[in-house]
Parts: sequence; structure tokens; C-alpha cells
Amino acid sequence: MANIAFIGLGNMGGPMAGNLAKAGHAVTGFDLVAANNEAAKARNVCIAENARAAVKDADIVITMLPAGKHVLAVYEDIMSATKKGALLIDSSTIDVDSARAAHVLAAKAGLQSLDAPVSGGVGGAEAATLTFMCGGADEAFTRGKSVIEAMGKKIVHCGGAGAGQAAKICNNMILGISMIAVGEAFVLGEKLGLTHQALFDVASTASGQCWSLTTYCPVPGPVPTSPANRDYQPGFAAALMLKDLLLSQEASQSSGATTPLGQHAADLYKAFAAAGHDGKDFSGIINFLRAGLK
Repeated sequence: MANIAFIGLGNMGGPMAGNLAKAGHAVTGFDLVAANNEAAKARNVCIAENARAAVKDADIVITMLPAGKHVLAVYEDIMSATKKGALLIDSSTIDVDSARAAHVLAAKAGLQSLDAPVSGGVGGAEAATLTFMCGGADEAFTRGKSVIEAMGKKIVHCGGAGAGQAAKICNNMILGISMIAVGEAFVLGEKLGLTHQALFDVASTASGQCWSLTTYCPVPGPVPTSPANRDYQPGFAAALMLKDLLLSQEASQSSGATTPLGQHAADLYKAFAAAGHDGKDFSGIINFLRAGLK
């Protein structure tokens, strides 16, 4: 079992740290929000005074933070306090350039590192069924995999530094685009007199089949566990989908890729969030489409 520091104990980080403690690891955590620290304490996570104190004796340091600037700020803060030989794992969803810069900071300090963003939402964090997309050296991945397994069901080594973030951004661009497509299909089906169940029964077993339809259907009824059955309470909030789509477009521009549907999806989610729906599940965009984008 390892001594693990976990920095960032919010909706995702709290249950992830708790699952590490449940697996028998000694977990010391820290979050700037006192309530998050208290919730993590109830999951058998020891709480440190600050990030530097949390990492002092850690073999593994895991971060789960809002954006690249936060990850880099924490890395710069903790490097001199982190013991030699520690492995840094960043599970935040951030831009590829910041992820690569974090690897550089770790290497300068003589530390191994992984960028390892996740998919699966709060439910997956609670159930320890997350998918981890990892970027970094083979040795770092091999070392981190046994720890990550306490938090996730599928762990994929995507390549070198930044590859985990690249895979996450590409995956979520597919997700954002496909949810809009599924929403448009149901809105059109309503206008044409189709019941939700009829369209679902056809499309879920035909060429229109996709995760946004079969697992996360944006209308109530066909998939009882989808947020559509609880007034679009997240799940995965529209604000987070917008964040990921904007990251995809930043990466698209910096790499020279052409992603017109990704850009259009980002524009639609930006309008959806600006209309006051940023806290709703991202599948709730169907109501925005139904109302004529108002």
C-alpha cells in the first residue's frame, strides 16, 4: 500500500480519494474549500494544513483541479516539498499545453509524472468505475496503474506527455457533438409525430446508435437512469461540457486541425450556458433546441 497525497477534493476528487482509502492506501488530502475537506475526512482521508504538508511523505501525488493554471500553480508550490522518487498524477481535465508544461516541471524536479484525466462523471467516481486516459513514460504508467485501479475500471496508456489530455478532449468533442445530434433527432421526431420510445427502439439498434442515445438518452422514459428523468440534474453539467469543447477548439487551433462541428457544438453550448443553463446536465440542451435556441 502507498502513501498518497490527493489535492483537490471536490465532487470528483473527494470520492476518488475515498476509494483509495477504501483500498487500504494511506491518503492525505487538501482542498481550499473547508466543506470538501470535511466530506473527505468522512471518507477516511486525513486532511493536511496545505498542499505542501499533504505531499511531504507521499509516494504518489494526485491532483484533481479546475484548470491548467491551477495545476501549474500547485506543481510549482509543491515541488520543493515533494520527496524524491514520488510519482505525480494529474487527473484534472486541462489543456494539452499545460499538461505538457506540468510534465516538464516534474522532470526538472527529478519526478515521474502522468497526465491522467478521467471519464465517467461523479457516478463513476463514487463507484470506482472511471475510465483513465494516461499520458507519460511507460515506467510512470506501469507504476501508477496499480494505484489508479482503485479508482477506475478501464485504464488506457494513450502515449507520451499530454496524450491523456488529448484523448480526453477528442472523446468529449465526440460526446458534445453526438448529444446535440441525438437531441435534434428527438425534436424532429416529435414534430413528425413519433413517440420517444419508437424513435429510441429504432435508433438504439440501428445505425444511429451511440452512447448519447443508448446510455444517456436526453428524453424521459427510454433510459430510466438518464438525467432526463430527474429534470436534467447533472450528471455532467453543461458548464463542464462547454469547458471541454473550448479546450478541443483551443487544441484544434494550435495543432492546425479542422473541426467545424466541434466549433459549432462549442457555440451552441456557450449559448446554452449563457441562457442560465450552465448548472443543468449537458443533455438538457435538447430543451434549448426544442425552444428554438432561446
